[in-house]
Amino acid sequence: MTVSVRWVLAQKALAMELRAGASGLDREVSFAHTTELSDPFRWLSGGELLLTTGLRLPLTTPERVAYLGALNDAGVAAVGFGTGLSFSEVPSDLVEAADGLGLPILEVPLPTPFAAVVKLVMNRLAEQQYDAVVRASRAQPRMTRAVVAGGAAAIVRELASATSSAVVLLDDMGRVLEHHPRGSGIGVLDDIRALTEEKGSVASRVAMTKAGVSISVQRIAIGSATHGHVAVVGPVLGNVDHILVGHAASLLALDFEKPARVQSAQDKLNSVALSLVLSDLDGLAPVWSQIESAAGGDGTVRAVTVNADTVTRAERVLAAMSARSTEAGRQVFGQRWKTRVTLVVRGSDDKAFVQSTLASLDVSERRRLRVGMSAPHPVESLEQAVQESRLAASSASAGADPVEFGSLVGGVLLAHASTREALATVGEATVSPLEKYDTANGTDLVASLRAFLDANGHWESAASTLGVHRHTLRSRIARIESTIGVDLDDARVRAELLLALIARGT
Repeated sequence: MTVSVRWVLAQKALAMELRAGASGLDREVSFAHTTELSDPFRWLSGGELLLTTGLRLPLTTPERVAYLGALNDAGVAAVGFGTGLSFSEVPSDLVEAADGLGLPILEVPLPTPFAAVVKLVMNRLAEQQYDAVVRASRAQPRMTRAVVAGGAAAIVRELASATSSAVVLLDDMGRVLEHHPRGSGIGVLDDIRALTEEKGSVASRVAMTKAGVSISVQRIAIGSATHGHVAVVGPVLGNVDHILVGHAASLLALDFEKPARVQSAQDKLNSVALSLVLSDLDGLAPVWSQIESAAGGDGTVRAVTVNADTVTRAERVLAAMSARSTEAGRQVFGQRWKTRVTLVVRGSDDKAFVQSTLASLDVSERRRLRVGMSAPHPVESLEQAVQESRLAASSASAGADPVEFGSLVGGVLLAHASTREALATVGEATVSPLEKYDTANGTDLVASLRAFLDANGHWESAASTLGVHRHTLRSRIARIESTIGVDLDDARVRAELLLALIARGT
């Protein structure tokens, strides 16, 4: 952080006057302190506003000229010469020498204490440091959001804005990928590339061009893999600016890594697809290996099946369940088939977890869903788990809590293949024509039949579940009876149709 000599001179409270070196008013002051040493040069680092009363000033003009030249060579930004003690005014030989060097000499009147000068300058530098920290604290979150919303181009734009510089992003071959502002920094591209090609393990390098422009280059890497370099071109960067450049480089490294991770995932998926095509026992090993990542610590999984009343609602169910699994830090193993959604979860997951996967849906939508879950099974018994979850979902009431297969009354009956075959025959003769009618006419006869049977023939309850008027439901039931030739006033017919619907997973 620095202030110009011009700024120091402009502080009216100090009442300082410029006595020499007007051409150096734009020199930058980074520190202010006093000295009365005759040879302070070895302790100077450059950028000082050096305050003195001339107590140890050399006596001869040649010595004074050499003294002032040594201060200038040490990088002193300006000399504050206090008058009224050792000297009543700034010596004329100092004024002449300072004009020749372009080294400003500011006369500090006796009423102005050196401590006031030091305090004012150092307070201003502290304010700048604080402003830089605040600027960085605001810029870093913007950069982090930028990597999500706009990728590398957005990060480059935010870094250029935060550092008030031009920013150029190059790949590992030195080709320009992004730059901001548009066209800026390209004029020193050869200098940037020269810095990137320097040997050594240093992650960042800084250089000055012949025109006095600062170039700071940061390597973008993860481990030993270098993805490219980001260069900041403009004023000399401060410590906080270098922190921002480092933060941007880290974000850019992550952005460069994303395609590699996506490609790795795609390669794994391609391997699984190839195994399915080959379909031999050894070839399916990658498939089971992939499914194993769905299991919990005990190596078991559960299947969850949700039966919706429309395809659109089923799509929203799968999206909601997938989002919840992602939030929980899990891979998503889900599938939708028409109005049925199946999700594989850990064997330790309970009904509360399943309910949480649907929590983002509106209550009105959850009232239309039938949810079932299997018992915990080893991964290799996944097919059985899926079958159990489908039977449980078919037995569930719309809008009710998820039904676990182990708690089913009558589950043993449905588990027998011979029973399911008989019910499938009934379903083919009765439910299948209704499904075809719905497909052809855009109606909801199957869903209406299920709601009516679940409500044990109570019109008000069934209509409420469907969200329709009871007269609308009566019209649908009449259509069902005429389409498949049944009498739904008969309790035995209702029971047989309900079992057929459950067996079909409807």
